[in-house]
Amino acid sequence: MTHLLSPITLAAWMTLGVLGVTPAVQAQVAGSSTTLQTQVTPSTEVAMGWSVKKTLLGKAVYNDAGAKVGKIEDLIIAPERNVSFVILGAGGFVGIGRHDVAIPVGQIQDRGGRLILPGASKDSLKALPTFTYVSDTRLRDQFLAQADKDIAEAKASLQDLEKKASTAATEAKARMDVQASALRDDIQSAETRLAEMRQATAVHWRDFEASVNAATLRLRKSIDKAVG
Repeated sequence: MTHLLSPITLAAWMTLGVLGVTPAVQAQVAGSSTTLQTQVTPSTEVAMGWSVKKTLLGKAVYNDAGAKVGKIEDLIIAPERNVSFVILGAGGFVGIGRHDVAIPVGQIQDRGGRLILPGASKDSLKALPTFTYVSDTRLRDQFLAQADKDIAEAKASLQDLEKKASTAATEAKARMDVQASALRDDIQSAETRLAEMRQATAVHWRDFEASVNAATLRLRKSIDKAVG
């Protein structure tokens, strides 16, 4: 199961140093007459909040037993909700390559400067749905579509090359046969790498991105040779 949120990352919010608190300001939007009405919050409440940059991002999280359960990779504010989530990278702890999970900020405790997630265990974290950004799925679809296009073009080039080789003179035919063989191997390699990516869960697609890229690059080079 894939857990999807439309994320608003906090790059622009880091200096606020507070979770679930809105700034006491009425801002004029550049190039617009619209004003932003925001809730007024006492500055002391802001000052007592957690700094995203200093306290959360990149920090290790532990369970009650003192075992490290992961690292905070991001902080998400759900639109129109007063609940924020930390994105906990728990892959190494649960024993798999990548497993990011969304944990409500309220479940994280600060105990003497150490971030604690009470009750966290390998089984409980592994059972949580994997978090992935909505934009990641769009990028994956675009990546797959481009790879499919490269393979289709290579197959068309191979078919054309084989047709030309069938009527070519002996020397030219030998050269074309070598090019066709290389192109055929590269097509098979690209299809294999792409199939591996498709069989993996959507959140792990980047683990296969480099190998598919390398295979399609070889494919395009083989097409260029064949066309040349």
